[in-house]
Amino acid sequence: MNLRELWDRPLARAWMAVALVGVLGCCFHADGAFFRWPTHRDMLRQVAVYGLLACGMTPVILTAGIDLAVGSIVAVSAVAAAKLIIFGGVDPVLAAGVVSLGGLALGGLSGAVIAKFRVQPFVVTLAMMVLARGLAKQLSGGQKVTAYAAGLSPTEATGLLTGLDTRLLGDQLATVTAIMIACAIFTWVLLRRTRLGRHIYAVGGNPEAARLAGVPVGWTIFWVYAYCGLCAAIAGLCQAAQETQGDPDTAMGYELDAIAMVVIGGTSLMGGRGGVGLTVLGVLTIGWLQKILSLNAVPEASRLMATGVILIGAILFQRRKHA
Repeated sequence: MNLRELWDRPLARAWMAVALVGVLGCCFHADGAFFRWPTHRDMLRQVAVYGLLACGMTPVILTAGIDLAVGSIVAVSAVAAAKLIIFGGVDPVLAAGVVSLGGLALGGLSGAVIAKFRVQPFVVTLAMMVLARGLAKQLSGGQKVTAYAAGLSPTEATGLLTGLDTRLLGDQLATVTAIMIACAIFTWVLLRRTRLGRHIYAVGGNPEAARLAGVPVGWTIFWVYAYCGLCAAIAGLCQAAQETQGDPDTAMGYELDAIAMVVIGGTSLMGGRGGVGLTVLGVLTIGWLQKILSLNAVPEASRLMATGVILIGAILFQRRKHA
């Protein structure tokens, strides 16, 4: 295999992006901070919510779709979890199950409309984004749902809201990071080892050919959006745990970060090419880049612009490769 053939592989390009960011970190290490494990541990914890959204977004993009509603589903899930646990006294495990089913239902509703009426995913998920954000504000009364608002001390908001942000293996790994890793593994199994996964790639590659081959295109589209909603709900639970509150205004713009991570990893926006392994590399690329810029006190505006430039470059590179 020559260098050109190697470079044509998305996995090689994704690893190259990670390596370049690593070199950048070695050059601008902020007095050695980049070489310390706590820096990387904190980075993984900070990108866990985005990584969960990116895992759910990957199957959607593999079908040549898009889901703009995930940030709003994070918000309504965080609010619902806080309301159930802090105000309702519901067992955290039961609350997590209810919230997860809610996310599954919201995502499935988007998928059902897209599949049944063949409406553009952009339009449907944009409407769902507004609907879910409004639902979050309705549930919360337009205010943050906190233990203080319920007349409790922060330590009394026990269970899920304080438990998910504890550490595993001593101080070595945040629980939300472990949840992200588990979600990535499950998504990999879903895409690579199940019939649904094969259908997802078929629909993304050529939906008409997939339909003629007997693939249930409508059901496949329904389930990828339902799964994306489920991942967003889990991300909302993690968000509530880290913030120890339910904020109806949280996660604004998170859908753009998730899409950026998927695309920078190498999954094609045209559908049918890519996978969650590439998405994980995209998460690491963005996470490390943001951490390096933060360590070096680069203003947030500049960090956002840098991420935007990289995303545009990744999209243009994909277009050149698949033109």
